[in-house]
This record gives sequence, structure tokens and C-alpha cells, in this order.
Amino acid sequence: MKEKIFEFLYEVRPECDFRQSTNFIEEGLLDSFDIVSLVVSLDKEFDISIDGVDILPENFSSVESIAGLLVDKGAIQ
Repeated sequence: MKEKIFEFLYEVRPECDFRQSTNFIEEGLLDSFDIVSLVVSLDKEFDISIDGVDILPENFSSVESIAGLLVDKGAIQ
């Protein structure tokens, strides 16, 4: 699942080095538009629905936090 998340991250911002980041939000790798784009891709790929209330910086700060959100929403690992 994490590799697929990295693929989507690089589709949204190919110029960023997400693998070296400790916090995508604090380091400015993702902005609100990027997160919305990522949510659309994740919803389609994993056949889930990430609600607006879940679109919080802490849910998109790392691959681990994104994967946790996906699991909480019912995505299969």
C-alpha cells in the first residue's frame, strides 16, 4: 500500500522527494490543492470515500499517516 501511496504522491508533485521527508505538510511538499488531488486518486484506487472532515494536515503528513487513514476508511492493505 505504501508504494502505491508514493506513486500517487509523485504524480501530484513529481519534483518533491517524499521518501526523504519526515512531514509533507510542514516541509511544504503538499498544499491543500495537492491533498484534494491526492484524495481523489486514493478514493478511486482503493474504492473508498475520504470525508471532508478527514482532510486534515495530520492525516497527510507522511506515508504512514496516509496509510492509516486508508485502513480506517476500509482500504485493504
